[in-house]
Amino acid sequence: MAKKGSGNSALSGVVNLAVWLTGVLVSLAVGFGMTDGVLAVRWIPDVITQVAGWIVVILTLISIVLAIVDRAQ
Repeated sequence: MAKKGSGNSALSGVVNLAVWLTGVLVSLAVGFGMTDGVLAVRWIPDVITQVAGWIVVILTLISIVLAIVDRAQ
C-alpha cells in the first residue's frame, strides 16, 4: 500500500472505498440470507441462524453510520 502523503492518495482512497463497499454488500447479503433461511448452517437451529443474521445486518448498518460520521468530522 502507498504511504500517507504520497501521490497515490486519490487512488488509495478509491481502493479503500471499493474494499469497504464490497465488505458492506457481502455482509448485508450474508445477513439477509441467514434471516431469510436461504443460508443455513447444518447443525445450528434455524432460530439461532436467523438471530445471527439479524446481528450481522444490524452491526453492518451501525458500521455504515459510524463510517459516515467519522468521515464527516
